[in-house]
Amino acid sequence: MSEPMIKTIELIVNRAPVADRVEPRTSLADFLREQRMLCGTNIGCEQGVCGACTIEVDGVPTRSCITPAVTCAGSTVRTIEGFDDDATMNELRAAFSAEHALQCGYCTPGMLMTARDIVTRLPDADDARVRLELSGNLCRCTGYVGIVRAIRRVLDARRARAATPLAVAAVTA
Repeated sequence: MSEPMIKTIELIVNRAPVADRVEPRTSLADFLREQRMLCGTNIGCEQGVCGACTIEVDGVPTRSCITPAVTCAGSTVRTIEGFDDDATMNELRAAFSAEHALQCGYCTPGMLMTARDIVTRLPDADDARVRLELSGNLCRCTGYVGIVRAIRRVLDARRARAATPLAVAAVTA
C-alpha cells in the first residue's frame, strides 16, 4: 500500500503566514480545525449546504467543508477568529446579541461571516435581499427573524452614519 501524497501549502491565515503539510483530500475546514486549531469554523453537513463552515478566502465567503485545503495555496484565509478587531464584525456581534439572533450558536460563526459580506457588499439591502443572501446558511433554532433584524440594524446604522455628514452640511450651509 502506498502512502498518501502529502503536499506542503503556504497561505495566510488570519494575517499570519502559514506553511503546513496536507493530504490532497483534506478539506479546508479540517485543516483549519485540526492542524491550525481554529475551531470557530464549525462543520455541519460536510456538503456545502448548511453554511456553518463559511469563512473568507481571498475576501469571498467560502464553504470550507467542500474546499480542498491544497486549492488555497497562496490564498488569504480569514476565519471567525480573524475578525476580533474588525469594527463591522463587532457591530454585527452586538446586533446579533441585541436582536436575540443567537440560540444554540452552532450556525453563528458562518452566519456572522455571511452577514459581514452582506453588510459590506450590499449596503442598500432590504429584508427580502438579506433573506435571499442568507439562504445558504441554515439555522434550526432562530427562525431567522432575529438574524435578519440584526443585519438590518447594522445596515440601517451604517446608512444613518453615512447620511449624517450630508444633513449637517446642509444645515450649516
